[in-house]
Amino acid sequence: MSDGCRGPAAIEQFTSERRDDLPVVVIGAGPVGLAAAAHLAERGLDFLVLEAGERIAASIAQWGHVRVFSPWKYDIDAAARRLLEADGWTAPDPEWLPTGAEIIADYLAPLAELFGDRVRTDARVTAISRLGHDRVRTAGREQAPFLIRLADGGELQASAIIDASGTWTSPNVLGASGLPAHGEDEVSIDHALPDVLGADRHRYEGRHVLVVGAGHSAATTLLALAQLDDTPVTWAIRAGNAGRAYGGGDADALPARGALGTRLHALVTSGRVQLLTGFFTHRVRATGDGVEVTSRTPSGAEQSITVDLIVSATGYRPDHSIAAELRLDLDPVLGSTRRLAPLIDPNQHSCGTVPPHGVDELAHPEPGYYAIGVKSYGRAPTFLLATGYEQARSVVAALAGDWQAARDVRLDLPATGVCSSGLAEAQERRAGGGPLLLATVPATGGAGGSCCG
Repeated sequence: MSDGCRGPAAIEQFTSERRDDLPVVVIGAGPVGLAAAAHLAERGLDFLVLEAGERIAASIAQWGHVRVFSPWKYDIDAAARRLLEADGWTAPDPEWLPTGAEIIADYLAPLAELFGDRVRTDARVTAISRLGHDRVRTAGREQAPFLIRLADGGELQASAIIDASGTWTSPNVLGASGLPAHGEDEVSIDHALPDVLGADRHRYEGRHVLVVGAGHSAATTLLALAQLDDTPVTWAIRAGNAGRAYGGGDADALPARGALGTRLHALVTSGRVQLLTGFFTHRVRATGDGVEVTSRTPSGAEQSITVDLIVSATGYRPDHSIAAELRLDLDPVLGSTRRLAPLIDPNQHSCGTVPPHGVDELAHPEPGYYAIGVKSYGRAPTFLLATGYEQARSVVAALAGDWQAARDVRLDLPATGVCSSGLAEAQERRAGGGPLLLATVPATGGAGGSCCG
């Protein structure tokens, strides 16, 4: 039994012996999962896509009101484009910044329709194993098909698994040090990216709102809240200053992303948004005046603020529990594969400086199982949608036995204009970073920014 990832030769041997009578199962019908399906279709490999939600791209639908900062030219996978155009589809304006809802309606929904009943919704995966093998048993393991158990009690078998289930449903906790704040489960806390200027406006307008987090999701929500009348807005971050959150400004290759930080900086400077730095959420409790949120720094110093509502935008983390019976080799810090971790480490990289990577960096000791997309990055907030598309292409090429194509990995990423620097900034990313989905500004507020696209 190997303690680390299998070498390239061993992985190639597995793909040559793959059970061709069973489909490749893709978990998740978001952009990266459907991109994997498109590449599988082009390669002539049988596949099945399982989506936990009631509709395709169910996670994106929850922030459909948000406009991403990456234009359409970065948002469409190459294989998906070829399949759609062959069916008479016309691509949207390549320079347009779509909302999440537009990404679904104008791209993902037509793509899923091409695959028909190969895409199943309401199909939540609860566990993955090898048929007749728990994680300990080695003999005959590589010849055994994957066994997939669903929430409805059904079971499926697969020749290989591409896990593109994302991280939206497993957000980081509000508390510092990676632990829930005391009382966190006893107080109502809102998830990132509420529809502040639309469906949720009645909930926020006229109330004091605390936004916790230093990423694009937090910035998006802060910009929206600032447009509401009589709505005090407080922003809490662990860092000693908000320089990283403000981003690259005019140096950003995606202008809308740079503008996001510039606008937020202006709101803080003007006093419209009150900024609390060095804020390590330790305790939350309901009082007669609202919700009291207390920070306790590592040195023991405390400060408190009482607000009406809390929006937690503290990032996300991968949930590997469905693969507990598989042999995974995870980096102890990020939760990505061990080989991928140094390439995406947020202490060294921003979104646009992540080097090309593919099937070899995504491989586990369990041959035939690959987590791709934002889940592959673990807690690193440096994921870009274009990176996920290239992962899908590389992994599918490997499953098809085309190793030359699988290892010819190329990425052309728009630079962020800013990289992490400084110990405090690095510590904040390590402690609470999580992969950001397409977090931007509300559609009603103009285009904004994200790490994804």
